[in-house]
Amino acid sequence: MKKLSIVLIFMMFFTGIVFAKGLEVNQKAGAYDVRVEIDKNPPVVGDNGVIINIKDKAGKQVTDVKVRVDYSMPAMPGMPPMKYKTEAVLKGNAYKAAMNLSMAGPWNIAVKIKTGEKVLTVKFNIDAQ
Repeated sequence: MKKLSIVLIFMMFFTGIVFAKGLEVNQKAGAYDVRVEIDKNPPVVGDNGVIINIKDKAGKQVTDVKVRVDYSMPAMPGMPPMKYKTEAVLKGNAYKAAMNLSMAGPWNIAVKIKTGEKVLTVKFNIDAQ
């Protein structure tokens, strides 16, 4: 009975690791519903995958816009601000990009969606570990 309990505990632990969810942010940007997913929660120093899903008012996937991810770390004592940007590429119905966070700490994220002459922005903050 004791062995069975131990096995069940290990199975629950590893199932939690396998199905761990990344960071997800849902916001409105103009008429669009935008979901930004970062593959790690919390984000880490180094590469972090980003998936951006954009839907219109009718709930239809938007695939005809340009998407860029700007990410920056504010200035700190003895250190200037760091600013980076990466273009998101349409793959299937979602836009995908990679952010390479150069150090642990607070980061400002701005997902910029360009449709025609308009630029819509989704902003949020993360804390990289």
